[in-house]
Amino acid sequence: MAVSGFEGFEKRLELRFFDDNTIITNNNPMGLRLIDFESLDQVLNEVQCTVVSAVANHSFDAYVLSESSLFVYPTKIIIKTCGTTQLLKSIRPLIHLARNVNLTLRACRYSRGSFIFPNSQPFPYTSFEDEVAIVEESLPDSLRYRKASVMTPSNNPSRAWHVFTASADVEPDESLVVVEVCMTELDRVNARSFFRRKGCDERNSDSSGKEMTRLSGIDMINADAFICDFAFDPCGYSMNGVDGDRYSTIHVTPEDGFSYASFERGGLSLYDGGHGDIAEVLARAIDVFRPGCLSIATTYNGEDYDHEVTKRVERVLAKKLGLKCRSRLMDEFPGSGTVVYQSFTPRRK
Repeated sequence: MAVSGFEGFEKRLELRFFDDNTIITNNNPMGLRLIDFESLDQVLNEVQCTVVSAVANHSFDAYVLSESSLFVYPTKIIIKTCGTTQLLKSIRPLIHLARNVNLTLRACRYSRGSFIFPNSQPFPYTSFEDEVAIVEESLPDSLRYRKASVMTPSNNPSRAWHVFTASADVEPDESLVVVEVCMTELDRVNARSFFRRKGCDERNSDSSGKEMTRLSGIDMINADAFICDFAFDPCGYSMNGVDGDRYSTIHVTPEDGFSYASFERGGLSLYDGGHGDIAEVLARAIDVFRPGCLSIATTYNGEDYDHEVTKRVERVLAKKLGLKCRSRLMDEFPGSGTVVYQSFTPRRK
Protein backbone atom coordinates (compact mmCIF):
# COMPACT_ATOMS: atom_id res chain seq x y z
CA MET A 1 0.00 0.00 0.00
CA ALA A 2 1.33 3.40 -0.93
CA VAL A 3 2.18 5.78 1.93
CA SER A 4 0.21 8.51 0.22
CA GLY A 5 -1.65 8.96 -3.02
CA PHE A 6 -4.76 10.48 -4.53
CA GLU A 7 -7.91 9.94 -2.46
CA GLY A 8 -10.50 8.33 -4.67
CA PHE A 9 -13.32 7.94 -2.14
CA GLU A 10 -15.81 10.76 -2.65
CA LYS A 11 -17.80 12.90 -0.27
CA ARG A 12 -21.39 13.23 -1.48
CA LEU A 13 -23.93 15.94 -0.73
CA GLU A 14 -27.55 15.99 -1.86
CA LEU A 15 -29.83 18.95 -1.22
CA ARG A 16 -33.54 18.80 -2.08
CA PHE A 17 -35.80 21.85 -2.21
CA PHE A 18 -39.44 22.81 -2.67
CA ASP A 19 -40.92 25.82 -4.39
CA ASP A 20 -42.31 28.53 -2.12
CA ASN A 21 -45.36 28.56 -4.38
CA THR A 22 -45.62 24.74 -4.09
CA ILE A 23 -46.24 24.17 -7.82
CA ILE A 24 -42.81 24.23 -9.42
CA THR A 25 -43.99 22.77 -12.71
CA ASN A 26 -46.11 25.85 -13.42
CA ASN A 27 -44.53 28.73 -11.52
CA ASN A 28 -40.85 27.84 -11.76
CA PRO A 29 -40.22 24.91 -14.13
CA MET A 30 -36.43 25.44 -14.28
CA GLY A 31 -35.94 25.96 -10.55
CA LEU A 32 -32.29 25.53 -9.55
CA ARG A 33 -31.28 25.36 -13.21
CA LEU A 34 -31.83 29.13 -13.33
CA ILE A 35 -28.75 29.63 -11.15
CA ASP A 36 -26.11 31.15 -13.43
CA PHE A 37 -22.87 29.33 -14.11
CA GLU A 38 -20.72 32.07 -12.58
CA SER A 39 -22.47 31.58 -9.23
CA LEU A 40 -22.01 27.81 -9.37
CA ASP A 41 -18.37 28.30 -10.30
CA GLN A 42 -17.84 30.48 -7.22
CA VAL A 43 -19.29 27.75 -5.02
CA LEU A 44 -17.03 25.16 -6.65
CA ASN A 45 -14.05 27.43 -6.10
CA GLU A 46 -14.79 27.32 -2.35
CA VAL A 47 -14.97 23.54 -2.59
CA GLN A 48 -11.62 23.57 -4.45
CA CYS A 49 -12.65 22.08 -7.78
CA THR A 50 -13.68 23.29 -11.25
CA VAL A 51 -15.91 22.28 -14.15
CA VAL A 52 -14.05 20.44 -16.92
CA SER A 53 -17.00 19.32 -19.06
CA ALA A 54 -20.80 19.66 -19.10
CA VAL A 55 -23.95 18.40 -20.77
CA ALA A 56 -27.67 19.04 -20.27
CA ASN A 57 -31.03 17.72 -21.40
CA HIS A 58 -34.66 18.63 -20.69
CA SER A 59 -34.48 17.23 -17.15
CA PHE A 60 -31.18 18.30 -15.58
CA ASP A 61 -27.65 19.68 -16.02
CA ALA A 62 -24.61 17.43 -15.52
CA TYR A 63 -21.11 18.75 -14.86
CA VAL A 64 -17.90 16.71 -14.82
CA LEU A 65 -15.62 18.30 -12.23
CA SER A 66 -11.88 18.23 -11.77
CA GLU A 67 -12.79 16.18 -8.68
CA SER A 68 -15.93 14.17 -9.59
CA SER A 69 -19.43 15.48 -10.49
CA LEU A 70 -22.28 17.96 -10.03
CA PHE A 71 -25.92 17.43 -11.04
CA VAL A 72 -28.51 20.19 -11.00
CA TYR A 73 -32.21 19.36 -11.24
CA PRO A 74 -35.06 21.88 -10.84
CA THR A 75 -35.44 21.00 -7.15
CA LYS A 76 -32.35 18.93 -6.36
CA ILE A 77 -28.57 19.34 -6.36
CA ILE A 78 -26.13 16.43 -6.07
CA ILE A 79 -22.43 17.17 -5.72
CA LYS A 80 -19.73 14.60 -5.04
CA THR A 81 -16.04 15.40 -4.79
CA CYS A 82 -12.93 13.32 -4.21
CA GLY A 83 -9.38 14.16 -3.13
CA THR A 84 -9.06 16.66 -0.29
CA THR A 85 -11.88 18.92 -1.43
CA GLN A 86 -13.94 20.98 1.03
CA LEU A 87 -17.41 19.81 0.00
CA LEU A 88 -19.28 21.04 3.06
CA LYS A 89 -18.36 24.64 2.25
CA SER A 90 -20.95 24.43 -0.53
CA ILE A 91 -24.00 24.00 1.74
CA ARG A 92 -24.61 27.60 2.83
CA PRO A 93 -24.01 29.24 -0.57
CA LEU A 94 -26.18 26.66 -2.38
CA ILE A 95 -29.04 27.27 0.05
CA HIS A 96 -28.62 31.02 -0.53
CA LEU A 97 -28.62 30.61 -4.33
CA ALA A 98 -31.76 28.48 -4.08
CA ARG A 99 -33.52 31.21 -2.11
CA ASN A 100 -32.79 33.60 -4.99
CA VAL A 101 -34.97 31.42 -7.23
CA ASN A 102 -37.70 31.05 -4.57
CA LEU A 103 -36.75 27.59 -3.39
CA THR A 104 -36.60 26.43 0.23
CA LEU A 105 -34.50 23.56 1.54
CA ARG A 106 -36.52 20.43 2.26
CA ALA A 107 -33.89 17.75 2.87
CA CYS A 108 -30.14 17.18 3.08
CA ARG A 109 -28.08 14.00 2.80
CA TYR A 110 -24.33 13.78 3.33
CA SER A 111 -22.53 10.48 2.85
CA ARG A 112 -19.12 8.98 2.20
CA GLY A 113 -17.09 5.81 2.49
CA SER A 114 -13.94 5.36 4.55
CA PHE A 115 -10.97 7.22 3.10
CA ILE A 116 -7.90 5.35 1.88
CA PHE A 117 -5.71 8.17 3.23
CA PRO A 118 -7.70 9.57 6.18
CA ASN A 119 -4.73 11.43 7.66
CA SER A 120 -4.40 13.48 4.47
CA GLN A 121 -7.88 14.97 4.83
CA PRO A 122 -8.29 18.53 6.12
CA PHE A 123 -10.61 19.45 8.99
CA PRO A 124 -13.42 18.48 9.45
CA TYR A 125 -13.08 15.37 7.28
CA THR A 126 -10.78 13.59 9.74
CA SER A 127 -13.78 12.92 11.97
CA PHE A 128 -17.34 12.09 10.95
CA GLU A 129 -18.58 13.70 14.17
CA ASP A 130 -16.93 16.97 13.14
CA GLU A 131 -18.42 16.68 9.65
CA VAL A 132 -21.89 16.17 11.08
CA ALA A 133 -21.44 19.18 13.36
CA ILE A 134 -20.50 21.38 10.38
CA VAL A 135 -23.47 20.16 8.35
CA GLU A 136 -25.91 20.74 11.20
CA GLU A 137 -24.61 24.26 11.75
CA SER A 138 -25.23 24.99 8.06
CA LEU A 139 -28.86 23.83 8.00
CA PRO A 140 -32.04 25.69 8.99
CA ASP A 141 -33.93 24.56 12.09
CA SER A 142 -36.88 23.56 9.87
CA LEU A 143 -35.00 20.35 8.99
CA ARG A 144 -35.79 18.84 12.37
CA TYR A 145 -35.75 15.13 11.52
CA ARG A 146 -32.04 14.30 11.70
CA LYS A 147 -29.90 11.21 12.03
CA ALA A 148 -26.22 10.28 11.70
CA SER A 149 -25.10 6.69 11.26
CA VAL A 150 -21.86 4.80 10.61
CA MET A 151 -22.60 1.44 9.00
CA THR A 152 -19.59 -0.77 9.76
CA PRO A 153 -19.30 -4.22 8.15
CA SER A 154 -18.02 -6.90 10.52
CA ASN A 155 -15.80 -8.46 7.86
CA ASN A 156 -13.98 -5.19 7.07
CA PRO A 157 -14.40 -2.47 9.74
CA SER A 158 -12.06 -0.14 7.84
CA ARG A 159 -14.63 0.19 5.05
CA ALA A 160 -17.60 1.78 6.80
CA TRP A 161 -20.39 3.83 5.20
CA HIS A 162 -21.12 7.19 6.81
CA VAL A 163 -24.54 8.81 6.41
CA PHE A 164 -26.14 11.95 7.82
CA THR A 165 -29.65 13.01 6.85
CA ALA A 166 -31.90 15.92 7.77
CA SER A 167 -35.45 16.47 6.57
CA ALA A 168 -38.32 18.87 7.12
CA ASP A 169 -40.77 15.98 6.68
CA VAL A 170 -41.02 12.67 8.46
CA GLU A 171 -41.86 10.96 5.14
CA PRO A 172 -39.50 11.03 2.10
CA ASP A 173 -40.50 13.51 -0.59
CA GLU A 174 -39.47 11.43 -3.63
CA SER A 175 -39.80 7.77 -4.61
CA LEU A 176 -36.49 6.91 -6.20
CA VAL A 177 -33.64 4.48 -5.67
CA VAL A 178 -29.96 5.47 -5.80
CA VAL A 179 -27.14 2.93 -5.95
CA GLU A 180 -23.53 3.83 -5.12
CA VAL A 181 -20.68 1.39 -5.72
CA CYS A 182 -17.17 1.89 -4.30
CA MET A 183 -14.46 -0.40 -5.68
CA THR A 184 -10.83 -0.87 -4.65
CA GLU A 185 -8.01 -3.21 -5.75
CA LEU A 186 -8.99 -2.87 -9.40
CA ASP A 187 -7.88 -5.53 -11.84
CA ARG A 188 -4.50 -4.31 -13.15
CA VAL A 189 -5.22 -5.19 -16.76
CA ASN A 190 -8.60 -3.48 -16.72
CA ALA A 191 -7.10 -0.43 -14.98
CA ARG A 192 -4.73 0.10 -17.91
CA SER A 193 -7.64 1.42 -19.94
CA PHE A 194 -7.59 4.55 -17.79
CA PHE A 195 -4.00 5.59 -18.51
CA ARG A 196 -3.38 7.83 -21.47
CA ARG A 197 -1.54 5.96 -24.18
CA LYS A 198 2.02 7.02 -24.93
CA GLY A 199 2.43 8.66 -28.30
CA CYS A 200 -1.09 10.11 -28.20
CA ASP A 201 -0.19 13.45 -26.66
CA GLU A 202 -2.03 15.25 -29.44
CA ARG A 203 -5.34 13.94 -28.15
CA ASN A 204 -7.26 16.26 -25.87
CA SER A 205 -9.02 15.21 -22.68
CA ASP A 206 -12.37 14.82 -24.44
CA SER A 207 -11.14 12.52 -27.22
CA SER A 208 -8.98 10.53 -24.79
CA GLY A 209 -12.00 10.20 -22.52
CA LYS A 210 -14.11 8.81 -25.36
CA GLU A 211 -11.39 6.28 -26.12
CA MET A 212 -11.29 5.17 -22.47
CA THR A 213 -15.08 4.86 -22.46
CA ARG A 214 -14.97 2.59 -25.51
CA LEU A 215 -11.93 0.49 -24.57
CA SER A 216 -13.11 -0.17 -21.03
CA GLY A 217 -16.67 -1.11 -22.01
CA ILE A 218 -18.26 1.69 -19.99
CA ASP A 219 -20.36 2.58 -23.04
CA MET A 220 -22.13 -0.79 -22.70
CA ILE A 221 -23.29 -0.31 -19.08
CA ASN A 222 -26.29 1.69 -20.28
CA ALA A 223 -26.45 1.89 -24.05
CA ASP A 224 -29.29 4.45 -23.87
CA ALA A 225 -27.26 7.03 -21.96
CA PHE A 226 -25.47 9.99 -23.53
CA ILE A 227 -21.98 9.98 -22.03
CA CYS A 228 -19.98 13.09 -21.19
CA ASP A 229 -16.47 11.80 -20.45
CA PHE A 230 -13.09 13.26 -19.54
CA ALA A 231 -9.58 11.77 -19.31
CA PHE A 232 -7.03 13.18 -16.90
CA ASP A 233 -3.28 13.36 -17.51
CA PRO A 234 -1.41 11.05 -17.15
CA CYS A 235 -4.22 8.86 -15.85
CA GLY A 236 -7.68 8.96 -14.33
CA TYR A 237 -11.16 9.20 -15.78
CA SER A 238 -14.57 10.68 -15.06
CA MET A 239 -17.90 10.45 -16.84
CA ASN A 240 -21.51 11.50 -16.41
CA GLY A 241 -24.27 9.60 -18.16
CA VAL A 242 -27.57 11.27 -19.06
CA ASP A 243 -30.64 9.12 -19.77
CA GLY A 244 -33.92 11.03 -19.56
CA ASP A 245 -34.26 12.12 -15.94
CA ARG A 246 -31.74 9.53 -14.75
CA TYR A 247 -28.06 10.17 -14.19
CA SER A 248 -25.06 7.91 -13.80
CA THR A 249 -21.47 8.75 -12.99
CA ILE A 250 -18.13 6.94 -12.86
CA HIS A 251 -14.79 8.11 -11.47
CA VAL A 252 -11.54 6.15 -11.71
CA THR A 253 -8.18 6.43 -9.96
CA PRO A 254 -6.26 3.57 -11.63
CA GLU A 255 -2.83 3.75 -9.95
CA ASP A 256 -1.72 0.45 -8.46
CA GLY A 257 -1.56 0.49 -4.66
CA PHE A 258 -4.50 2.86 -4.21
CA SER A 259 -6.67 2.08 -7.21
CA TYR A 260 -10.30 3.06 -6.86
CA ALA A 261 -13.42 3.38 -8.98
CA SER A 262 -16.94 4.48 -8.17
CA PHE A 263 -20.21 4.00 -9.99
CA GLU A 264 -23.43 5.74 -9.09
CA ARG A 265 -26.80 5.67 -10.75
CA GLY A 266 -29.78 7.66 -9.61
CA GLY A 267 -33.43 7.94 -10.53
CA LEU A 268 -34.09 4.21 -10.51
CA SER A 269 -37.50 2.92 -9.57
CA LEU A 270 -38.32 -0.58 -8.42
CA TYR A 271 -41.44 -0.42 -10.55
CA ASP A 272 -39.75 0.73 -13.76
CA GLY A 273 -37.71 -2.00 -15.38
CA GLY A 274 -38.17 -4.62 -12.67
CA HIS A 275 -35.81 -6.02 -10.10
CA GLY A 276 -33.39 -7.19 -12.76
CA ASP A 277 -32.66 -3.64 -13.86
CA ILE A 278 -30.62 -2.73 -10.77
CA ALA A 279 -28.82 -6.07 -10.54
CA GLU A 280 -27.89 -6.27 -14.23
CA VAL A 281 -26.70 -2.65 -14.38
CA LEU A 282 -24.51 -3.22 -11.33
CA ALA A 283 -23.05 -6.40 -12.80
CA ARG A 284 -22.08 -4.62 -16.04
CA ALA A 285 -20.53 -1.70 -14.18
CA ILE A 286 -18.53 -3.83 -11.76
CA ASP A 287 -17.31 -6.11 -14.55
CA VAL A 288 -15.51 -3.12 -16.12
CA PHE A 289 -13.16 -2.99 -13.12
CA ARG A 290 -13.11 -6.50 -11.60
CA PRO A 291 -12.28 -5.16 -8.11
CA GLY A 292 -10.84 -7.16 -5.25
CA CYS A 293 -13.12 -5.39 -2.80
CA LEU A 294 -16.34 -3.46 -3.27
CA SER A 295 -19.33 -2.06 -1.44
CA ILE A 296 -22.82 -1.13 -2.60
CA ALA A 297 -24.95 1.43 -0.80
CA THR A 298 -28.56 1.41 -1.99
CA THR A 299 -30.79 4.25 -0.85
CA TYR A 300 -34.54 3.73 -1.02
CA ASN A 301 -36.04 7.22 -1.04
CA GLY A 302 -39.74 6.71 -0.42
CA GLU A 303 -39.67 3.19 -1.84
CA ASP A 304 -40.30 0.46 0.71
CA TYR A 305 -37.12 -1.52 1.23
CA ASP A 306 -37.35 -4.62 -0.93
CA HIS A 307 -35.36 -7.56 0.46
CA GLU A 308 -35.82 -9.45 -2.82
CA VAL A 309 -33.95 -6.73 -4.72
CA THR A 310 -31.04 -7.00 -2.29
CA LYS A 311 -30.93 -10.78 -2.60
CA ARG A 312 -31.17 -10.63 -6.38
CA VAL A 313 -28.17 -8.30 -6.54
CA GLU A 314 -26.21 -10.80 -4.46
CA ARG A 315 -27.27 -13.73 -6.67
CA VAL A 316 -26.45 -11.95 -9.94
CA LEU A 317 -23.02 -10.76 -8.74
CA ALA A 318 -22.22 -14.26 -7.47
CA LYS A 319 -23.28 -15.97 -10.69
CA LYS A 320 -21.81 -13.54 -13.21
CA LEU A 321 -18.75 -12.19 -11.40
CA GLY A 322 -17.96 -14.74 -8.68
CA LEU A 323 -18.51 -12.18 -5.91
CA LYS A 324 -19.67 -13.20 -2.45
CA CYS A 325 -21.59 -10.88 -0.13
CA ARG A 326 -19.65 -10.77 3.15
CA SER A 327 -21.83 -8.28 5.00
CA ARG A 328 -25.31 -6.76 4.70
CA LEU A 329 -26.45 -3.86 6.88
CA MET A 330 -29.63 -1.78 6.87
CA ASP A 331 -30.60 1.48 8.55
CA GLU A 332 -33.62 3.77 8.37
CA PHE A 333 -33.49 7.55 8.26
CA PRO A 334 -36.52 9.73 9.14
CA GLY A 335 -37.73 11.55 6.05
CA SER A 336 -34.87 10.10 4.01
CA GLY A 337 -35.76 6.46 3.47
CA THR A 338 -33.71 3.30 3.99
CA VAL A 339 -30.05 2.56 3.24
CA VAL A 340 -28.80 -0.97 2.58
CA TYR A 341 -25.01 -1.40 2.67
CA GLN A 342 -23.47 -4.57 1.20
CA SER A 343 -19.80 -5.59 1.09
CA PHE A 344 -18.39 -8.05 -1.46
CA THR A 345 -15.13 -9.78 -2.28
CA PRO A 346 -14.34 -12.56 -4.78
CA ARG A 347 -15.20 -16.04 -3.54
CA ARG A 348 -11.53 -17.03 -3.64
CA LYS A 349 -10.65 -14.56 -0.86
